[in-house]
Amino acid sequence: MTQSWRKLGLLYAPQGGQRHPKLLTHAANPLPVLLEGDVYRVFFSGRDAVNRSSVGAVDIDLVKRRVVREHHAPFFEHGPEGSFYADGVSIGNCYDTPSGRYMLFMGWQNPPHAHWRGEVGRLRVGADLGLSLDGSGPFMPLDAVDAVSLSYPWVMRDDAGAGYTMWYGSTLDWDAGNGEMVHVINGASSTDGNHWQKTGLAVPFAVGTAQAFSRPTVLRDAAGWRMWFSYRSGAGETYRIGHATSADGRTWQLRLENAGIDVSNEGWDSEMIEYPFVLAHGGECYMLYNGNGYGQSGFGLAVLSDG
Repeated sequence: MTQSWRKLGLLYAPQGGQRHPKLLTHAANPLPVLLEGDVYRVFFSGRDAVNRSSVGAVDIDLVKRRVVREHHAPFFEHGPEGSFYADGVSIGNCYDTPSGRYMLFMGWQNPPHAHWRGEVGRLRVGADLGLSLDGSGPFMPLDAVDAVSLSYPWVMRDDAGAGYTMWYGSTLDWDAGNGEMVHVINGASSTDGNHWQKTGLAVPFAVGTAQAFSRPTVLRDAAGWRMWFSYRSGAGETYRIGHATSADGRTWQLRLENAGIDVSNEGWDSEMIEYPFVLAHGGECYMLYNGNGYGQSGFGLAVLSDG
C-alpha cells in the first residue's frame, strides 16, 4: 500500500515577546493530549539560552489548525546539575495504566570532557495535565543491554488491555566508521506498564542507509502495525521521516520508500523533518512533526492519504 502525507502547514513556532527563560526557542517532540472536541494540548520540548530543554505546551484546535492558548510557563523543567536530566527533557508519548497516566522522556546529560548521553525518565500526568517526576532516578537507566545511551520511548497498550509494548532508542556505537552514530530502535514488553522486559532489536537498520533513528510513533489499524520515525542515513543527510510496517508489532520491515513525506522545497521544513507523532482523530490520520533546526522552526501538521 502506498501512502502520502498532505502537509497542512506550520501550526506553532515560538517567537518574540516576553518568553519564559526556559522556553526561549524550539518546540520539539510535539506530543498531543486530547482536551475536548478537536482541541489538544500539545506538549513540546523548548530550550533555554544554553540549549537545556524543558516541557512547554500550547493548546491547538486540530481541525481549525489554530492556536487556542499558549502556556507561558513550563510544565516541567530540566533537572539540577548532576541529575540524569540536567541538560534537557525530550518527550516521547503518554500512556495509561491502572496506577495512573505517565509520560516517558529522554533525559539529557552533557558532562564536561565526555560524550553526551541519555537515559529514560517517567513523569506522572495529573488529572489537570500537570507533570511531576516519578521517582528520583531514571525509569530506564543504562545497563548491560543498553550501555551507551537511551532515547525517546513510545508505549502502546494492547487492544485487549492485556499488556504493553515499548519501542525506544538505544545507541550501539557513536561512530559506525562514516562519522554517524548507530542508534537503533529496540523493543520491550510489560504486563502492567511499570515493569518491563527488554526484547532486543525491533526495527532493522543498515549502515549507510538508515542507522541513526529517533522518536518512533506507532499506529495500529486495519492495515496492521505502522511506525514512523526520524532517521539519518549516515551519508551526510539531515533528519528525514522514515516508515516501517509489521504484521504482529514485533517483527518489523523497513519501508523507507513509503514514508510518504519529505522536506519541502522552501520554508520552515525545507532542511530537515523529524520527531513525528501520529494520531487518529475525526476519521483522519494526522502527523505532528518538526522541521528545520531540530524543532527551532516549530511544529507542523500533515494528514494521511492512503492509496
